[in-house]
Amino acid sequence: MRLRVVYLTVLTILAMAAYPAARLCAETEQTQQIQQAQRIQQIQPSAPLTSPEERAELHAGPDWQQIAPHLPDPDTGSAAALETAGDVLAARRFPEDALDYYGYAMARGGNVSDLLNKMGVVRLELRQNELAREMFQRTVRVQKKDAAAWNNLGVTEFIAKEYVKAIDDYKRAMRLDSRSAVYHSNLGMAYFELKDLESARDQFAAATRLDPEIMQARPGGGISAHVLSTQNYSQLCFEIAKVYAREHRAAPMRLWLAKASEGGFDVRGNMRSDTVLAPYLKDPEVKLLLANAASLHTRAVSTTVTPNL
Repeated sequence: MRLRVVYLTVLTILAMAAYPAARLCAETEQTQQIQQAQRIQQIQPSAPLTSPEERAELHAGPDWQQIAPHLPDPDTGSAAALETAGDVLAARRFPEDALDYYGYAMARGGNVSDLLNKMGVVRLELRQNELAREMFQRTVRVQKKDAAAWNNLGVTEFIAKEYVKAIDDYKRAMRLDSRSAVYHSNLGMAYFELKDLESARDQFAAATRLDPEIMQARPGGGISAHVLSTQNYSQLCFEIAKVYAREHRAAPMRLWLAKASEGGFDVRGNMRSDTVLAPYLKDPEVKLLLANAASLHTRAVSTTVTPNL
């Protein structure tokens, strides 16, 4: 009996010791997040987007007059309401105001990681790549399992043409969330820029299986940045057409072949040398789109004015 009492006493002491330790760990993590948020808040004013006069002019427009009455009070609004206001402002092209409201939401206890990702995406859309990169780097240091932050960090490296680093970060994001079409699409874009076309097509195929509309341009915003721009856009369109051809999805294949043709890519010549696409040269709709592209090209050449010598 005495031994049992001693045993139970030891267990009680250990449990009491473990509780404050776990609580301290949680509080430390929360403190780190708050400190991170404060550092980000200090960074923001260093990169103003518009002059006070330009911002005042934006606020004088009809869109602002429609939105402003419905914005929550930064001092009393809930974190969720303030974050939603930031989302609306970002979508309606009031980036500075969106960043302000994401900051208010953070101060009211909103999810630091999600808010930093949204703030970084706004910065990316404003072409403030280095500032966005710093935001995402800070996020992944504290939240190593934040898939969106790894993806977004990869986007900043893609923009900086650091494609190998971008691929590494996209893969980290996919290990954390393999069901994101955006991550597969972004990884495909990085492979495309490195001329690894087979790997690019594999990733585009995975992306379109998860989201058939993933390769279409969409309004900005959200928590994950999505890259669809490249200097070789017409070739990208052709590679995406190949993805759909391999899956025997003729309608989207024709759409992307048309985009490639409109961009000046030699669709007919490249189709001939591709075993999957070659049979579609007999498709009446493909024949028509190629004929239209050839006609447009001929007209463009014939109307070009020869410069004076």
